[in-house]
Amino acid sequence: MTDQNPKADIGVFGGSGFYSLFENVKEIEIETPFGPPSDSVFLAEAHGKRVAFLPRHGRHHTIPPHNINYRANVAAMKQLGVRYLISPCAAGSLQRHVKPGDFVVCDQYVDRTTGRKDSFYDGPEVYHVSSAEPYCPHLRELAIQAIKSQGINVHEKGTVVVIQGPRFSTRAESQWFTRAGWEVINMTQYPEAYLALEQNIAVVNIALITDYDCGLVAEEHIAPVTQEEVYRVFLQNASRVKAVVSELIRSIPLDLESPCHHALDFARVQA
Repeated sequence: MTDQNPKADIGVFGGSGFYSLFENVKEIEIETPFGPPSDSVFLAEAHGKRVAFLPRHGRHHTIPPHNINYRANVAAMKQLGVRYLISPCAAGSLQRHVKPGDFVVCDQYVDRTTGRKDSFYDGPEVYHVSSAEPYCPHLRELAIQAIKSQGINVHEKGTVVVIQGPRFSTRAESQWFTRAGWEVINMTQYPEAYLALEQNIAVVNIALITDYDCGLVAEEHIAPVTQEEVYRVFLQNASRVKAVVSELIRSIPLDLESPCHHALDFARVQA
């Protein structure tokens, strides 16, 4: 590290634009046992709290979702002392009532990825961590209130199905996900959220809906989603995402105790 003892209370995974919200930003490089994270970490003061920002795709979005070093990203936050992690993302809708421009505070995920390094515990220590409730319930409530305070339509729960990427779904896959009852589709929430749990970090997801996924649009003869359209909608809503993240940072009490902080308490396999 370039700093002798950098620390942060709250971490944010997201685009590099997030740290432009705050003054006195310091850029530091972090080495982890799992290799380098996606980029430097940007430290800032926000609402009297120390915040670390890390762009999960790199500051110029050069790392596709299937090549992100999720373990290094989460390990970097852990090394900084982060206990609360905010994980906003762009996402598609799988249900008609979840509309582009809406926010969803997901409470569950379904993993449809392949080959990603998704555990810190490859042996000889073995942990089986319960992920029945993968997101912090307390942070979720604070996020819902933060979104409502900005006048944004919010869905207070939802399941995000995480696909491998970098391709989008086929119509058949998308229709399958919709019929399963899942609300949101994304490429990065797994293993990011689970790895945070393995590090006793409380994590919350805020999904910004940019489009209807192709299973829904196939039924109505609308053109399938393109990356250009996703990016256009995300940019239109970037200021709203930043406002919500800022309000959530303000509202998180640093003595908040989360079930996620005890994920490893009874997870180790004893020989």
